Amino acid sequence: MENRYEYRATAYWVLAQRGIVSAEDVPQAIEFSSPPEFGGEGNMWTPEHFLLSAIASCYLSTFRAIAEHSKFDTVSLDVSVQGVLEKEPGGYRFTNVRIQPVLTVMHEDEKERGLKLLEKAERACLVSRSLNSTVRLQPKIQVTTAV
Repeated sequence: MENRYEYRATAYWVLAQRGIVSAEDVPQAIEFSSPPEFGGEGNMWTPEHFLLSAIASCYLSTFRAIAEHSKFDTVSLDVSVQGVLEKEPGGYRFTNVRIQPVLTVMHEDEKERGLKLLEKAERACLVSRSLNSTVRLQPKIQVTTAV
C-alpha cells in the first residue's frame, strides 16, 4: 500500500446561487448551493452537507473494513452525523460533530465486541481525524428480532 494518495474535486458556479462539483474518475457531478442561511437555495446539497456526508461515509467504510478484517458479521449499520456550525471570532466553523451509528447484530453476546469495533472505527476514520473540531461518537447497538 502507498503512503500518499491524492484526490481531486472541482467546483464551479452555473447560476446565481448554484454550482456543480465533480470529482476525478467519478461520472456523476453534484449540483449544490450555499445554505439558505447564507443566501443560497433550499433543498440542495451544500458544502456543509458534503462535509457531514464525508464523515458518515468514511466512518461507515472504515467500520466495514475493520469488521471484515476482524471477522465480525453485522446485520446492518446506519450512520447519522450531525454538526453544529457556530460563528467565532475568525468566522463560522463546525465546533461539534456527532457520529451516531446504529449497529444491528444477530446475538446479544456480540454487542460488546460491536461497540469496541465502532469505537475503533471512530479513531481510524481519516476524515473525522482530519477535522479541527470536537468529534463525538454516540453508538447504538440493537439485536435483530428477525431470523
